[in-house]
Amino acid sequence: MKTEVSIIMGSLSDFKTMEEAVHVLEEFGVHYEVKIVSAHRTPELMMDFARKARDRGVEVIIAGAGGAAHLPGMVASLTTLPVIGVPVVSSQSLLGIDSLLSIVQMPAGVPVGTVGIGNARNAALLAIRILALTRPDLTQKLADFAKKQEQKVVHDNQELNKNKDN
Repeated sequence: MKTEVSIIMGSLSDFKTMEEAVHVLEEFGVHYEVKIVSAHRTPELMMDFARKARDRGVEVIIAGAGGAAHLPGMVASLTTLPVIGVPVVSSQSLLGIDSLLSIVQMPAGVPVGTVGIGNARNAALLAIRILALTRPDLTQKLADFAKKQEQKVVHDNQELNKNKDN
């Protein structure tokens, strides 16, 4: 099976955040890979990864990074694939705000889709929406997912107001 989504991060400690993307992709049956690709510690590996991703069949890259968070932008500058950046709260970060600003403030011409701080779940859902442009099975799974979310809110509202007299 070809890898549809590549989840990359700068260090193993980022996996605590990025693991949620893995769970979502598994839930939707999307084939993925997970790699540590540091923009600062392994720049040659990062460049090789980014330049060869499309040829390997990757369709979307989710890149998690903390601190200076150069990984998503550098990868986006080396590929034409969609890159979704996930700001990660790291031990030396400013609550992830530094990472968010580093990822979201890309120069014109080098787009990186960016989700909220630590929100790898939404990154995976966005990747699935991109894949669903050509995959009707994923379109249906997304519709089913949205329906389940709606049903949960309705159920939770009923539970909240179960003992309340109206």
